[in-house]
Formats: sequence, structure tokens, C-alpha cells
Amino acid sequence: MPRRYAIYDVFTDRRLAGNPLAVIFDTDDLSDQAMQAIAREMNLSETVFLLPPESSGHAARIRIFTPAKELPFAGHPTVGAAIALAEQEHDVGTIDIDVVSVLEEQVGPVRCAIKMRRGGATFAEFELPKTPRCIDIPLDRNGIADALTLKSTDMAFENHVLSIWSAGVPFLLIPLRNLSTVQNLEFEATLWERVAPFVDGALASAYVYCRGGVHHQAKFHARMFSPEMGISEDPATGAAVAALAGAIQKFDALPDGHHPLVVEQGVEMARPSFIHLHIDSAGGEIARARIGGQAIKVAEGTLAV
Repeated sequence: MPRRYAIYDVFTDRRLAGNPLAVIFDTDDLSDQAMQAIAREMNLSETVFLLPPESSGHAARIRIFTPAKELPFAGHPTVGAAIALAEQEHDVGTIDIDVVSVLEEQVGPVRCAIKMRRGGATFAEFELPKTPRCIDIPLDRNGIADALTLKSTDMAFENHVLSIWSAGVPFLLIPLRNLSTVQNLEFEATLWERVAPFVDGALASAYVYCRGGVHHQAKFHARMFSPEMGISEDPATGAAVAALAGAIQKFDALPDGHHPLVVEQGVEMARPSFIHLHIDSAGGEIARARIGGQAIKVAEGTLAV
């Protein structure tokens, strides 16, 4: 049957930047196989399917698919879905309104706050459904460097070292010594598949990052590569930033208090993305963390399936 869809660019306030997301409405009759096939057809890093919520107090149940697999949680689908649902209910760009909603994801309920403003792109942020945890697995440091066409000595800065973190989806976090090193690396997927660790039954994705960025507001600059997800490179990865929050807390030894940060990604793809990360630290641990960003609709139509 025909069903509505929309394409949003997420973690940006301008079209044809950020990370594109397909939002599929009216999908409660679709099978798992049909959802995966539609995600392959869309061929974006992620496609989100909106279903009726199991709890009457929630906005929707969502399922998230990359071209290769389903994910229990992801950042830009969460932000994009929250904004798409809010804009469906209100006249976007014509009113100032704040909305709170809860999305049901496989990782658990995710609370979102949405801000709609006249003449501007809608902003949404969500509380991390899980606190990031460090996963201790032996790593092939030289092999990882080879997969990134780097020297092993490039893979560290200050107190930051190789580590695996997950806030629902695991990532191998690879700190690089400076911006130039991040920008000039060449990711070799075949080599990566030989050396990357398996975490929770899947090959870990590569998330490289450094201090600073191209844009003055960025505290960190990042890139993400994931053969396992069918993503050669991702313009913005909210789930990886959720994992990165754990590394920042640990390696930077954040003092108690509130820490607002901006992570830029997608610059090398000519799709600059800006992911807002807020960490509340207490007693040397993350007490609370939020991820947010803007999103703007670029297309809409009807799927004939």
C-alpha cells in the first residue's frame, strides 16, 4: 500500500548538509524483511520507521535500519524522528513551541525535547538511554593503524588512548594526534575487517577523533567508518558521540558540573554536521548526558510499497 515518507538532513540547519535520514510513516504492517529492503533502497546511513507506540503516553515506537542491519539505537534517527513527528503536529517555521515526547526504541524509552522556532530549523535533543560503558578487549594496535594508513604513534593525544565504548551501540574510539591526521587518513575496509574486534556479536565500527575542529565552535572533530553497517563513511553518528561521552569523562577527568560540547563530523564529505553533547558529571562519573541537533526537511513523497 502507498505510505508517506520524508527525507531530513540532521545535525544541520541547512539543506544538503548534515546526515540525511529517511523517515517512513504508517509502517505497522511492514515485515522486518520489508523494512530492511526499504532501507537498502533508500541507501542512506539510516532509515527510521514510525510505528504506533506500545504505551499510550509515548509519541511513537521506532525501528532503525542501516542498509545492512537493524540497530537498537542511533542518534540522528532519534533526532530526526522526534522532529518529524513534532512538525507533523505543528506548523513548522510559523510558531515558537517546545514539545516533550518519548520514543520507544529497542534500547528502551528515549525522552526527547523539541524546540520549534519561527523561521529556523527545528532543534531536538534526547537523554542517553544508557550510560556509556567501557569494554575491555585486546586490540591489535599496529593492525588498526594499518587499516587507517597511519603510524601507530598517531593514535593518541594527551590522555586519550584506543578504547571501546558503548551507549547502546559499540564503537572502537581512535584518538588521533591532530586535525590533519584525521583529515588525511585513508580507511581500508578489508584490513579493518581483519583486525577490528567483535563486540556483542558484531564487528566494531571505527570512530576517529581529535581535539578541536575546522569550525571554531567544535571541541572535537570526528569521522566514522562501518563496513558492518554497510556505511563507507557516515556524515554524523550520534550513537558514537554517546559512546565518546564515556571516553571524554574518563580521559579528560571532567570535574563535577555541566559540560557543553560540540562535535563536528562529515566535513571531509562536504556534509558538515554539528552534534551537541551535554555531559553532567558528578563524583568522577557521568550523571546525565544529552545529545541534540537541528534537522530540516529536504524531500517528501509516497512509497508505492
